[in-house]
Amino acid sequence: MTTIAHLTSVHRRNDTRVFLKECRSLAEAGYDVVLLVADGRGDDRVDGVRVQDVGRGSGVRGRLGASIRILRAARQLDAAVFHLHDPELLPLGWVLRRGGRTVVFDAHEDLPAQLISKPYLGPRRRRALAFAMLRLERSVCGRLDAVIAATPAIGCKFAAINPKTVIVNNYPVVDELSWGPAAGSDRASVCYVGEISAIRGIRELVQAMEYVEPGIDLLLVGTFENTRLQAEVEAMPGWVRVRAHGFQPRDAVRELLGQSFAGLVTFHPAPNHLEAQPNKMFEYMSAGVAVIASNFPAWRQAVEETGSGVCVDPMDPVAIAAAINDLAADHDRATAMGTSGRRLVETTHNWRVEVQALLRLYRELAEPG
Repeated sequence: MTTIAHLTSVHRRNDTRVFLKECRSLAEAGYDVVLLVADGRGDDRVDGVRVQDVGRGSGVRGRLGASIRILRAARQLDAAVFHLHDPELLPLGWVLRRGGRTVVFDAHEDLPAQLISKPYLGPRRRRALAFAMLRLERSVCGRLDAVIAATPAIGCKFAAINPKTVIVNNYPVVDELSWGPAAGSDRASVCYVGEISAIRGIRELVQAMEYVEPGIDLLLVGTFENTRLQAEVEAMPGWVRVRAHGFQPRDAVRELLGQSFAGLVTFHPAPNHLEAQPNKMFEYMSAGVAVIASNFPAWRQAVEETGSGVCVDPMDPVAIAAAINDLAADHDRATAMGTSGRRLVETTHNWRVEVQALLRLYRELAEPG
């Protein structure tokens, strides 16, 4: 049996893209899949995937140590392909490639563009780190056997670095989060699922709840990027309308989406957001939930032009609240949007379609001839 190794020092062992989609799909296709993680939770075997833990590392030194331990563990594996999921593992990929191993890098995000948007780093440090990461990507990724890109925009960037770039969109599994009929009259909440951060619009969402009609709550599902931001938004007047659930397993996310008539994805207009395809946007659609999204041109095309939701200025809490109120007052419209989004996911924007590109690449790399 051909062995495939997926490596991450940052992501959760049950990460949606890494484990639930890619690792499980490869195991179902008949590969022996090993997932190397660094979370300190020990080894396990889940859904045919061997999870191997190298121990948790926190902070810069801890994460560096975890990367070194992952390299050591990877060298002990007789894997046909080593699949990297973190930019900080690119030096490890270079070492493995120099050793004659087959290595691919999975670019989940445009990290240099993301670094430019980190306000806590300071302008000079942001530019320096973004430039350094860009140089690292160009130096290493051009030498790897392939790059997998999570969006067409990321794919376009990496195709100029490595001609063997394959786009595998991070679309949802069709039935994973669906819950009965599309967004109807029995759904009285709106929902945000994902990492909770300033640049993803949490301040504006909580402020918007001050202007939302009575009886509508915001279900907040995810972890805050830091405790300072959490304390700040919890002190806002709109927080009384928020029901914070923290990080939740997928079945709980499904239930919470089942209580919602709209899902929120009002990210700030940062460079790495403008051409992004947030996984949560399509997960809302898969659950039959109308989408309220940022009014970026690419997002308008995905949301408004497909009839799946509405787009608003993400920096305007009043506009966000108005969109919530409009859909709450017109359940037929919310239902129609939820139905349109669900249809889009069922027909084209789903993992069943996207996984075929991943499997074709693996057949070419792991089973030559």
